[in-house]
Formats: sequence, C-alpha cells, structure tokens
Amino acid sequence: MNVLKAKTITLFPHSGLTGQQKENSESNLKEIQSRSIKLDSYPRRLVLELTNACNLDCVMCGRDESEFAVKFIDIEYLRKLEPILKYVEEVTLFGWGEPTIHPKFRDILEFLDRYPVRKYFVTNGTTLHRIREYLFDCKVDIMAVSLDGATAKTNNAIRRKSNFDQIVSELRSVVQQKRNGNTGYPYINFVFTLMRSNLDELPEMVDLAYSIGIEEVKAVYMTSFSKDLEDEVLWDRVDEVKKIFSKTIERGNRLGVKIKLPYIQGEDVAGDKYHKDCFVGWRDLFIGSDGYIRPCQSISRKMFHISRYDCFQETWNSEEMVNFRSVVNDPEKMWEGCKYCYQSSHSNCNRKTSFLQIGQEFAPSWEEKR
Repeated sequence: MNVLKAKTITLFPHSGLTGQQKENSESNLKEIQSRSIKLDSYPRRLVLELTNACNLDCVMCGRDESEFAVKFIDIEYLRKLEPILKYVEEVTLFGWGEPTIHPKFRDILEFLDRYPVRKYFVTNGTTLHRIREYLFDCKVDIMAVSLDGATAKTNNAIRRKSNFDQIVSELRSVVQQKRNGNTGYPYINFVFTLMRSNLDELPEMVDLAYSIGIEEVKAVYMTSFSKDLEDEVLWDRVDEVKKIFSKTIERGNRLGVKIKLPYIQGEDVAGDKYHKDCFVGWRDLFIGSDGYIRPCQSISRKMFHISRYDCFQETWNSEEMVNFRSVVNDPEKMWEGCKYCYQSSHSNCNRKTSFLQIGQEFAPSWEEKR
C-alpha cells in the first residue's frame, strides 16, 4: 500500500464528474501549469468557513490566543456562488470553527445537494447524534473526524470537552447505517494531530479505524501557537517519528486501512523553499466566516469582502487574487505570512515554522468582542 500524501494540486478522486466539471477542471489544470494569473476557468473547490466558533476547547487551538466575536457565515453568500456551482468539483466546509454548529448547517447541505458538487466537511464528531441523518439525506461524500488519541484518556485530555466514547459509538452507528443502505458515502477518515503526548497512539488509531469500518487515518503535525506547547511539537524528533510512522504503515497494510502521513523532517519535497509550490489561488476559493476572502484557512491576511464585487469573475480575477497568484511562489515577492506557511498540505516540514508559529500572525483578526 502506498502512503498517501496531502494534495497540493489534485482533489479527492471522483468518477462522477459532469461534462462541465471535467471541462473546467482540465482548463484549470492547464492554467496552473502555464502559471496564468488571470483565469478563464473557475475554481475546482470552494472552501467555506461556516463559523469561527467551536464547542470544544482543544489545548493546541490558536483560537485561544485572541478575543473575538463569534461569526456564522451568512447563507446568502452561497447565492452569489450559484452561477459557478455547476462547474465546481467540491465544496469543503472547514475553517477555524466547528461547521456543524452553524444554525443552518442542514440548510447549507440541502442547498449544495441541488448541485453536482462533492460535499466534504471536517468535524470534531460531537454533534454526530444530531446530524447523522443529514449525511444520508444530503448525500455527504466525505466526512473527516478529528480525534487526537486512540483512547478516551488521551483524546479527551487534548480535545477538552470532547467525549471519545460517544463519538466512537456514533461513528459505529453511521458506518452500520452506511452498510445497511449499501451506500458508498460518506467516505470517512480520522484526522489525528501529532504531538509528543499522543504520537505513540497513532498505530492504535489504525486499529480503531479498522474496528469501526473507517477507510483512512490521516495524521498532521501539531503547530504550536503558544510557548506553553513548545515542548509538544515534533520538531527535531525525527527518529521517534520515523519509528511510529513505520509501525503505522505496517498496521495499515495489514488491516487494509489507508494511511496519509506528512513528510518527515528533512525529507519534504519542498527542499529549502518557504513552502511547497502553492496552487490554492488557482484551485480554491476560501470564504471566511466573516465573509472575507482569504487565500486559505492558515493565513491571517484578508483580501476583500465577498460583497465587494457583483459578478464572480470580478471576484475570481480581482486585483487582490491576481496579485496573490503572481507572488505566492516567488521567494522574493511572496506575502510575509506565506513565508511562515503552516498549512498542512503546503507547508515545508523541513522548516521549523511548520511546527512553531509563536509570535506570528497566524489567524485573521476577526471582529473583537465588545
């Protein structure tokens, strides 16, 4: 079994694309290859940060480093995107908060289900008892569930206010319902944040996934935003990481569970670059919970509000988007935040900034609490 790596250009494989989606995707890939900065194609993925609020208090979350007003994305922003939803491959519901607590979460899924897009969201799993039927009624294609321990003791200590046993029980119910209905959806994977406290439990996450019937275990390095967690990061712990990764791969091969791992420090294909070649400005459009367009979730810089332009092509080929595309892979001109990239798919694991963001502007300045 080949170890999966995070996608920087491609998206999750999908055999059911329409002719319009295929044509747009082929055009988009050609424009990426030619490094065009004004695009005729549409994005292949929309990323919607439904909220910056969360119902957990995870020890490593950068949300705790600032005081801000809770935001929920205005569902009317989706109306502005309707003209391109027949071309887009995937809509991912992901950002700084827990998407399933958006008061109109079901409405958003039902809206997206009217279009041929692949629906994908990342969740902490605490609301599965409430949203389980949505997965099937709205034909959710992919659901990533964040757990940071193979045991209740470890997970619940890291993901404070989480209930490991309840989440595992709900996942078993979802998988059983999936089997009973003989459906191929949702594809489910675990997302595991690697740190010193839980590194040894990564192979056991494969056992847990297999016992439930979950297809994939994905691991990402923890990035510390606070000096309090500096000792938890896995920078300069290559031998420990290699040992655990080897055991995890062997376990995945034996049990038939897919394994997705980050590069080991010193082996990242980015070499000595600030980050891997980045194509989010061509492939993706990210809309924050406050309605501001940012290049990706892991950068603080806002470009403009979604309401600024009337038509999508003006948004997509705005001065700000064109500028980002023109500089993001140029070490002399790229934005300062991009030099400290910690985005799990594009960061360079050979650089310490992938693991430590202390003193950096790592998150957007949402409206402050009054």
